[in-house]
Amino acid sequence: MERTNRNSGELPLPDHFAPERVGEVWRVPYQQRAAEAAQWARTHSMAPASSDRRRIALLLVDVQNTFCIPGFELYVAGRSGAGAIHDNIRLCEFIYRNLQRITQIIPTMDTHQAMQIFHSIFLVNERGDHPEPFSLISVEDIEQGRWKPNPEVLRHLGIDPVHADRYLLHYSTALRRSGKYDLTIWPYHAMLGGIGHALVSAVEEALFFHSMARYTQPHFRIKGGKPLTEHYSVLGPEVTHGPQGEVVAEKDALLVEELLGFDGVIVAGQAKSHCVAWTIADLLEGIGIQDRALAGKVYLLEDCTSPVVIPGVVDYTDAADRAFRRFADAGMHVVRSVDPMTAWPGAVGD
Repeated sequence: MERTNRNSGELPLPDHFAPERVGEVWRVPYQQRAAEAAQWARTHSMAPASSDRRRIALLLVDVQNTFCIPGFELYVAGRSGAGAIHDNIRLCEFIYRNLQRITQIIPTMDTHQAMQIFHSIFLVNERGDHPEPFSLISVEDIEQGRWKPNPEVLRHLGIDPVHADRYLLHYSTALRRSGKYDLTIWPYHAMLGGIGHALVSAVEEALFFHSMARYTQPHFRIKGGKPLTEHYSVLGPEVTHGPQGEVVAEKDALLVEELLGFDGVIVAGQAKSHCVAWTIADLLEGIGIQDRALAGKVYLLEDCTSPVVIPGVVDYTDAADRAFRRFADAGMHVVRSVDPMTAWPGAVGD
């Protein structure tokens, strides 16, 4: 049986969706869901995505176990303690209720290995100790020699130690000049090949169901693999060039073009204060290069994203809220997933 939908114009939730399991990891029964999705499309007279009159993209930022499942490395709890779980319940419901409106889903995947500049192993002090997770490494820390690049890591990566010293100071200074957070030492997370790297099971299931029902493939985007820069935004790294102008990593101008080719872009994911905020900021920058009016294409699901909050350590809630206000002031729409898309500003939900 179908569950009754609350809002006119939206689809009901399929019976397989179990909100109580969104905070768990499990195997998606692909063959069963594929058959159910085909029947669902027939029942609700859904056309393939290729025939959409208005093309809508759903950009999902890092909806991965490492950020969204309690007990994993960087669970985004928000101030409530259950932020990412509640976000993903609403996100799954939003996808199912709007299957017929979402043309393509674009999931980003934070993807790391151990020896990267934001992991403890990369830095050592004079005693050979590594910084603790969530340490903030300032320009002054580097200038005064409190932390230096780990010689063994440099040896393995083939990086000249003299260059590494200059680069670390350059990197921390570049972060400060850009107004971004200090170099943060994160717990090892989103490790390539690990279970934390995978999409949240309930979200993966929703994406697969959408793909089968609408004949549209998710367009996965991988980010975060460069050892010498953090990569919060899927559209660009924190630092693009080294102290001598050498390229460290590049902006993804093609993805900006792809997103702006849609009639509407909906953004959700984790964390509101970091990867979501920087992705939106880079998208806004790309919009500014072309036409500021394009900001009206972008819809931010404020109830499907939470900030990083580590009680007694850091709380980025206020910073995240300020960023969203800035995006709204620039012309983007801050909306709620629980409201029907037909009630959103603009014609995106028609």
